[in-house]
Amino acid sequence: MPKRNAILLVVICLACAAAYVAREQSAAGRRFGEVVSVIQSSYLDRVDGEELLDAAVDAAMSRLDEHSAFIRGDGRADLEAVLDQSFGGVGLELSIDEASGEPVVASPVVDSPAWRAGLRFGDRIEAIDGERTSGLSLGDIVGRLRGKPGESVVVRVASRDERAVPTLDPAAEAPAVITRRDVTLVRELIKTESVLGDRRLPNGAWDWMIEGVPGVAYARLTAFGERTAEELAAAVDAIVAEGDVRAMVLDLRGNPGGLLTAAVEVCDLFLEEGVIVQTRGRPAIGARDPAAILEARRATSGQRLAGVPMVVLVDGLTASAAEIVAACLQDAGRATIVGSRTFGKGTVQSILPLSDDRGLIKLTTSEYLRPSRANIHRRAGDGDDAHWGVSPDAGFELTPTAESYARWTTWRRARDAAGGVPFTGGRAAPMALPCEIDPVLALGIREFSATAPPGRDSDPDLGGEEETSRDHDDAPRSDA
Repeated sequence: MPKRNAILLVVICLACAAAYVAREQSAAGRRFGEVVSVIQSSYLDRVDGEELLDAAVDAAMSRLDEHSAFIRGDGRADLEAVLDQSFGGVGLELSIDEASGEPVVASPVVDSPAWRAGLRFGDRIEAIDGERTSGLSLGDIVGRLRGKPGESVVVRVASRDERAVPTLDPAAEAPAVITRRDVTLVRELIKTESVLGDRRLPNGAWDWMIEGVPGVAYARLTAFGERTAEELAAAVDAIVAEGDVRAMVLDLRGNPGGLLTAAVEVCDLFLEEGVIVQTRGRPAIGARDPAAILEARRATSGQRLAGVPMVVLVDGLTASAAEIVAACLQDAGRATIVGSRTFGKGTVQSILPLSDDRGLIKLTTSEYLRPSRANIHRRAGDGDDAHWGVSPDAGFELTPTAESYARWTTWRRARDAAGGVPFTGGRAAPMALPCEIDPVLALGIREFSATAPPGRDSDPDLGGEEETSRDHDDAPRSDA
């Protein structure tokens, strides 16, 4: 056969294959279009075609795993704000008061419009642009406060009597409100923190050393976003500048994860070499060796805090990227893991925009394994005896009681608040030292020293253990 005829035959075959695929796709599209047409023309009530399309997409995603989803509207904005660590807003971290149903300021973002306007921990937002906030969901309130930078919003602020003594009891009645004022805030691009220290300083910066425990540094990661590794590197630089650092605590409790790349970069800060995580993507058709499709992410030289012992705190809400960090540092022998078994989410979701920009598809495209190739993901039907998640090291298992956990979270919110909390007698309200209020941290500190901080009991109350560690949850909070 002449070469020209052979080439022509190949082209014809490829064209036929493409036409066949197109025909199949077109047939599916025609079938769906026909179904929508019948519904719109014959169903008892009128139905919007876009709603039917969205319902069809949601139904398709529901056939996949629980982490795959079609994200539209506010959900898309919220996801992008978390990963990008920025959004247009006024700079308020809010929670909902269960008694009044009103939003309460957990903390203003340092150097934000809310910070400069003097809003502080405990202030209530009673109205936004003249509309009462009581009874609105936290999502609705955040939606009203967020917006395009340069636009203004008026909030009615009710401030507490600073002479009242705050309490660590979550069930205690809030101090009486004595002053109200209308504040006009001009929205800006707000950049959120994902790396927090032991306590806020008056200027809004962090004290990275644990109060009452000389030489032990502390960094708490709330999520893994675009700037998390950069923030942590800056915190480590500040810690080293303090001098005489004898230990480091990395707190990943309650961290739901985030970007895989951020987790890898965080691990790389503390390792000189070795595998950080193994990822496994979709196997090729006919692939027989699962190990052949593993991709290893490795550390690069330039370890921070070399020779300084580390402890990583985890709990049942430590998930995804946070589990990558805990597993990596544990397998490398770089850190002792303290707390309770982690959540067990070992899959990676890719964010894929649609061509018409009407939404995003969050799709599970790979899974990750520990450096040892042990499984992290908890699959449906896996019991407590199966291999999943990251378990604390032997002798460092502890799940606080519900009462102890509630007391710690209330104390932690006040300690994190920028601008401070109401003062009484010259001292801040949350006077308890970290190891007195945080039993998991107290247990971790024992890894570094058998002696207690000077002037304190040598055996802080660690609380009891309970079997429902995966069920505890903090009060919902959000940034606006």
